[in-house]
Amino acid sequence: MRVLFALSGIAIALGLTACAEAPKPLSTTPTQSSSLSNNNIPWTQDSLNALASDLKVTYRVVTNVPEEACVKGSDIERCFIAEIDFTASKDITSANWHIYYSQMRPVLEVMSPEFEVKRIKGDLHQIAPTKAFTGFKAGQTKTLTLRGELWQLSETDAMPNYYIVASDDDNLMPAVIESTKLVTDAESKLELRPYVEPFTDAKRQYRRSATDNLVWQTPSTIFESNAATSVDVSATYGSILPTPAAQQIHQGERVDLRRGLALTPASFSQSHIAQSDVQPALHRLSQLGIAFTDSDQADDTNGSVPLVFKSLSDTQWPTEHVAGAYQLDISTEQILITAADPSGFSYALASLQSALDVKRLDIAQMTVSDVPRYGFRGMHVDVSRNFHSKATLKKLMEQMASYKLNKLHLHMGDDEGWRLQIDGLPELTDIGAKRCHDLSESKCLLPQLGSGPFSEASVNGYYSREDYIDILQFAAARHIEVIPSMDMPGHSRAAIKSMQARYNFYMAKGQEALANEYLLYDVNDTTVYSSVQYYDDNTLNVCMPSTYNFVSKVVDEIALMHKQAGVPLKTYHIGADETAGAWVESPICQRLIANTESLNSAEQLGPYFIERVAAMLVEKGIQPAGWSDGMGHTNPDNMPKSSQTNIWDVISHGGYKNAHKQANNGWLTILSNPEVLYFDFPYQADPKEHGYYWATRALDSKKLFSYMTGNLPANAEQWRDIENNPFAADDTLMVDESGKVTSKPLAKQAQFGGIQGQIWSETIRSQEQFEYMIFPRLLMLAERGWHKPQWEVPYQYQGAKYDQNTNYFDSTKRAQQAAQWQQIANHVGHKAMAQFDKFAINYRLPIPGANYQGGKLEMNIAFPGLTMQYLDANGDWQTYLEPVNVDKVQAVRSVSPDGKRVGRAVELTQ
Repeated sequence: MRVLFALSGIAIALGLTACAEAPKPLSTTPTQSSSLSNNNIPWTQDSLNALASDLKVTYRVVTNVPEEACVKGSDIERCFIAEIDFTASKDITSANWHIYYSQMRPVLEVMSPEFEVKRIKGDLHQIAPTKAFTGFKAGQTKTLTLRGELWQLSETDAMPNYYIVASDDDNLMPAVIESTKLVTDAESKLELRPYVEPFTDAKRQYRRSATDNLVWQTPSTIFESNAATSVDVSATYGSILPTPAAQQIHQGERVDLRRGLALTPASFSQSHIAQSDVQPALHRLSQLGIAFTDSDQADDTNGSVPLVFKSLSDTQWPTEHVAGAYQLDISTEQILITAADPSGFSYALASLQSALDVKRLDIAQMTVSDVPRYGFRGMHVDVSRNFHSKATLKKLMEQMASYKLNKLHLHMGDDEGWRLQIDGLPELTDIGAKRCHDLSESKCLLPQLGSGPFSEASVNGYYSREDYIDILQFAAARHIEVIPSMDMPGHSRAAIKSMQARYNFYMAKGQEALANEYLLYDVNDTTVYSSVQYYDDNTLNVCMPSTYNFVSKVVDEIALMHKQAGVPLKTYHIGADETAGAWVESPICQRLIANTESLNSAEQLGPYFIERVAAMLVEKGIQPAGWSDGMGHTNPDNMPKSSQTNIWDVISHGGYKNAHKQANNGWLTILSNPEVLYFDFPYQADPKEHGYYWATRALDSKKLFSYMTGNLPANAEQWRDIENNPFAADDTLMVDESGKVTSKPLAKQAQFGGIQGQIWSETIRSQEQFEYMIFPRLLMLAERGWHKPQWEVPYQYQGAKYDQNTNYFDSTKRAQQAAQWQQIANHVGHKAMAQFDKFAINYRLPIPGANYQGGKLEMNIAFPGLTMQYLDANGDWQTYLEPVNVDKVQAVRSVSPDGKRVGRAVELTQ
């Protein structure tokens, strides 16, 4: 569920026909035959490859200031201007070539007479020479200047892997332009874009409007924001993340685990669990250096500490039992874990892991009594836009289990890819799982998101049935439920194109019934629409019986895989988001509307689909789930009471109202708010930071930690909007002129069911970048899912208004929040990141803050305990220990605890 942009002050309809307006047509020079046509020497594969190897491409954002970038008098108010430079080392006189590249924002106008740009589909564009093209001269740079809609505020907006084709020879393979490939920095493992010219002008390049007050973060501003957090090793003594409900640390010697833990017959004799129920948690401890002694004799432990599990039934539990609750008693004599279900035992071992000092291999004596705040603590992973391997998912789930997260929402079907093998529908993976340069899309989908022209690229791929069953069993062993999702009815282009290929195959054989069995579009539909990602053919036709045949087939096959894995399918996520004005001119839909009493217009077809599929799922014994925009258009009376909804509404845009409304429906309401839970967004306000940014341009761990999940509107007292401006949240009862209630507070009996982090993969291609964007933010997701903080403002069921001047989040609560952050930040810096190193996690190392005045350097860091370095005048990296006098400081960076990796180096403005 996602959008590419959000416009402040301009209504964007999500799932309504207001989204259906097609992008403005390109204003470009008309296609004409080239004046160099007589010099169009036929390409060979070698000469085309040589050009791709030689041609240097540079992408540059000139301005995002609307007053500069937009045409005066135009109805388009948000624009940017960018330039693409082409430089060849040899003369190239031929004009019989096309260059294809991904441009995520619509191109409004090409302002260079020698080139034209044409949008093919989605973000795939074609650059072609015009009649005015005079060739590439050796050493000469030619610039393509374009005007685009909206803005480009990040280097990651410029997608990689431009490729060139011979326009008059379809037999030649495309060639990727070498200068547009991504590279990986050897020291930091960061993904770099050498073809993007760095931003230098904050006022022109990094502001999206006149009201944009977001400050480009530098070591100096970071120093100020880190000022309240200091090094405090004592705060990590016995610390556990996520924070337990109750914890008492005992005085006395630490428990020495260098000799390991002892598992004896007595370890499990008082429990109803098998060792397999906790084996993954035990294995993680062994990866951190804890040895395990297996002995037939309880007293034959060789000095290791006995580990004992004890079961209590629900009725014996001291308080009302909640799944995952546990008690942990650590002493020098033994470590005793008490729980009533296998997940509780596993979570207790996760707390033991969290409390462990991996350098000393010891732990404080303590007693913990713990219970989760929310039953649903999830992580969403999009493998559709860019594929991520089974190994990547397993590595993530291992860390999810370490921090007591229990749901994996696996997004496997979208416009850009279908990632799960479905028995009987091989086209879904034969075609829908790969992108390549096939404009007919008979062999693959069109390239998107800078995927390049070849189907062998790592961003392509799918899970076989065996892979998926393995994923399910791996997850279940770690007490994680997998929630599969194939987004429908919008975001379904991969499925539509795959079933179109199936249709064409059977029609060619004269088997019309088979051809139509799973067809997903009306061949006579002339509706013109555009999705948020600029597709005009990505929405299932919800009026055709074959569409529901397809949905039922897919769900049945997925359910069968769950059954074969021994893990029943409990919840299926429909998607149901961002449906953009389709079906209006579909004859099949027009007949359905005319013959269905409950339908009056095409706008009602989206809710009709969701309600019908939800009913289908319930008949199969499966709970339906969907994103809040689609779910919000349904009639609650027509939906199952057990429905799940994911709230992806932006809080600063009033998103709390929809959250309250849908929780009041009695649905399982899962908080997924983008400005705090979308891990594909940048960590800091800096154009070099990776990711999309339509809801925020700065989402660090501290902001996620500060999230008041139990009182969404109260966050207006501590947060600002995407342009760093204050916002107000009115959570009182609202009634329109007709007397209709338009919003009301959360009902006392209605509660949120949980929280979910999201990683969308449009800009994420490698496992290293995948981990960089998730970690360490995942730790704060776990904290907010598990622990209810003392400083959270209690929800006011009578309704209230919140802004930067109200004082419900008073000085006492702010001080409590700061004190807890001090402890957690030190825990991450001193303990958690050292554990990440042991697990080979490519987490993000924070950029240090630096105050350099009068020759004296002071540095600080978001996670105290990490090593900080500065680059001196001689070009040598020096370790910072305390304030120091130094002649010159060129840049700063941080270093991983194991010393094997460094963070991004940022120059210091002198």
